[in-house]
Amino acid sequence: MKYLKIYSLALLALFAISCEDKLEIEPRQSISGDFAVTSEDNLENILIGTYDEAGQDESYGGQLQMIADLLGAGDIIDWGGTFLDPRQIKNKQILTDNGFVAGYWNNAYETINQANLIINNIDIVTSDPAKKDRIEGEAKFLRALTYFDLIRHFGSGATGVPMRTEGILDYSGDLGIGRGTTAEANALILADLQDAVSKLPETNSFFADKYSAQALLARYYLQQGDFAGARDAAHDVIMNSGHALMGSFPAAFNHDSDEAEDVFAFQVTSQTGDNDLINHYASEGNGGRGGDISINTTYQALFDDLNDVRASFNYISPQTGEPLTSKYTNQFGNIILIRLAEMHLIRAEANFELGTSVGMDPLTELNAVRARSTSVALVGPVTKDMILRERVLELAFEGLSIHDVVRTQGSVDGFAWNAQELTLPIPQSEIDTNPMAEQNPGYN
Repeated sequence: MKYLKIYSLALLALFAISCEDKLEIEPRQSISGDFAVTSEDNLENILIGTYDEAGQDESYGGQLQMIADLLGAGDIIDWGGTFLDPRQIKNKQILTDNGFVAGYWNNAYETINQANLIINNIDIVTSDPAKKDRIEGEAKFLRALTYFDLIRHFGSGATGVPMRTEGILDYSGDLGIGRGTTAEANALILADLQDAVSKLPETNSFFADKYSAQALLARYYLQQGDFAGARDAAHDVIMNSGHALMGSFPAAFNHDSDEAEDVFAFQVTSQTGDNDLINHYASEGNGGRGGDISINTTYQALFDDLNDVRASFNYISPQTGEPLTSKYTNQFGNIILIRLAEMHLIRAEANFELGTSVGMDPLTELNAVRARSTSVALVGPVTKDMILRERVLELAFEGLSIHDVVRTQGSVDGFAWNAQELTLPIPQSEIDTNPMAEQNPGYN
């Protein structure tokens, strides 16, 4: 699909950055704010533009997942690309003018601003209560998604991120804002997701639906250590969403459009082209740069069964001679953000922590995920390490690794889960232009 961009609403003048001549964001002022928020149709166009903004390469179009992998995947991946900014992230030596970090920050607040404009003006929608609920639910899903990842990457202890909940149309005034608390961010994320679950329809084409929000809620609860909430939300998605595991592991990836396992994905076409996962994870023949991110042998060493197709789901880059993941070989494939396999693994872990067997007992659940990979069945007793290893085997290279390190209080590359090196710096452009901005410790 090709998303319509609402250029007039996308950029806060507060943020002006560059990324090694890679990011060139210009003020988008082609449509007046009054025009954009005074009709149902235009409000819905802003919503489509919000999806487009969130799916840009600086954020969920691929760079955010890459940042999370470079921070958290440890020695199972290597960065061999020529860009210096990702190498800083991999080495945990991030400078405050890192262009990839600044691009992500900028894009996140562009997305939040558009979502805020929709939520603030939702009463414009009077033709159909169900339509009003759907539009509001989608906007709150996107705002929650964006704040959830912002707080996980930039939050430092009790100090959160700037909490903008009012849309901005007039960029000429004082746009300075201080950082909120982590508790404030979590409260908004939870409220938005709960509201989205209650308002969104059960199916909604390739846009967010009730179960997209419920799946993100399961991920949120798991991050917070609320295992009952995580279990029950994941169980609802598994049992009631209509989604199913693909018959084989390779079939779960590289779709032109959503398949049964895709709980939520951003769509990519030859017109939109924002799939930066391909750019950095794929060979030139598959549309990438040759394989900036390669797989190390330590990943294969994690497998207890070499017949597991996940162990061999890679190929050798003709450009570098290094193995690359086969999860990203379709240049115009959709960008999967949440798969049903993750919901099974969340339910298994939550059941294990709680000593329950909602849906399945943890061992049966792990083996249900493994079965389509032709790997031998695990035998009990189940341990937490067994579950976490299964998450790596199944979900590697999908942008989840650093968050598992943090929530389980683990370590990566010699850094403890709470080391400041695993938290991103507030971009220097924000520090320079916002007098109320506060830098994270260790980056001053």
